[in-house]
Amino acid sequence: MDVVFLSRLQFAAAAYFHFLFVPLTLGLSLLVAIMETKFVRSGDEDYLRMAKFWGKLFVINFVVGVVTGLTLEFQFGTNWSRYSAYVGDIFGSLLAIEATVAFFLESTFLGLWIFGWKKLSAKAHAATIWVVALASSVSAYWILSANAWMQHPVGYEIRNGRAELTDFWAVISQPFAVHTFIHTITAAYLLGGFFVLAVSSYHLLKKNETRLFTKSFKLAATWSLIMAVIVVVHGHYNGSEVARTQPTKLAAMEAHWETQTKAPIYAVVIPGTSDRENNLFEFLPLPGFLSMLAYHDFQAEVKGLKEWPASERPPVFLSFVSFRTMVALGVLMLLMAVLAFWWRNKLDQYPWYLKFQLYALPLPWIAIQLGWTLTEVGRQPWIVYGMMKTSDAASPIATSQVATTLVGFVLLYSLLALIDIFLITKFARRGPEPAPAE
Repeated sequence: MDVVFLSRLQFAAAAYFHFLFVPLTLGLSLLVAIMETKFVRSGDEDYLRMAKFWGKLFVINFVVGVVTGLTLEFQFGTNWSRYSAYVGDIFGSLLAIEATVAFFLESTFLGLWIFGWKKLSAKAHAATIWVVALASSVSAYWILSANAWMQHPVGYEIRNGRAELTDFWAVISQPFAVHTFIHTITAAYLLGGFFVLAVSSYHLLKKNETRLFTKSFKLAATWSLIMAVIVVVHGHYNGSEVARTQPTKLAAMEAHWETQTKAPIYAVVIPGTSDRENNLFEFLPLPGFLSMLAYHDFQAEVKGLKEWPASERPPVFLSFVSFRTMVALGVLMLLMAVLAFWWRNKLDQYPWYLKFQLYALPLPWIAIQLGWTLTEVGRQPWIVYGMMKTSDAASPIATSQVATTLVGFVLLYSLLALIDIFLITKFARRGPEPAPAE
């Protein structure tokens, strides 16, 4: 294994671990803000207890997750110094704004929310969690804009042997960044909703605080249905943007080898590899569906992988499996959200569904991780699509150094993940603080 492969593996490990925490932070922050706002508007103490209970789980996840994000940015200097030297003028500015504006705004107001329960008025205190929630989403936009630029570089010129920023607005407003943000943020909001549904299901099955957790379930059911619809519907438009800007990724995620009009999607496919140049098995073609997904036209031409040399094709099997599994999980979660909303007023009649909702908690995490696998693997062999190859971006360091730090990162992040799971499970099972005596 060479230094490029190990550096990719290390960055992937750090990113996967970090994105165990980020979606729950994004998803829970808005739900907690909604709960506390409902308390302020109605005076219903159940919503206050809900905000404190779910807020505690949110804070645990936030605190543990912050650590995993720090090393990601450091790796651009340690493992990817050639990349940073070449595009740092653009990429670095986006990360700097995220850290100095959005993250510090988020963390500052989170401190006010944690310690301000008895020091701020109810309205002012609710306002602090709204700032936290909005700052979290703004923070995500800067990070996703930086990633979108790697997927579709715009607003730059090559000067003095490096990419220099010429149009900041083009970088942060390009359609790829907007679509990436919408798809990622709504997936995170959906995960937050499923987290509340799962924990609420656990307590409803135990018949613990049934009134409070029924309210939590109803709120999360409505939220999850809205987010699931957006995720599934927007996936079509996201696919169209990928087709426009990254045709090789589109071809890889559908294992599409031959350029053709009225390009089909096969219901069942065993994909081939970049050197085999065909699929092992195809069954039940749906004529024109790939053309429609890509260009909103059943007759449109879709380029196949054979249009590019094997050295410029993404890994087909991993891209295909990631995409198909992500889509299948997205449809399944939409159906689950429909059932949760439909049965929200008669949950006691469907204990089997509550059990299913509880054990289905990992599904949104799996879907999100698969989405990022497709995003990053489908871009290969480019670190900046069509501009700089990953093999040219790694730091000139010893393989042993990367291997050592890789092992260290995996051990450290595994420990942090176990701590997070332990603490969240412990406090989720414990439930909210007892209601004050009448």
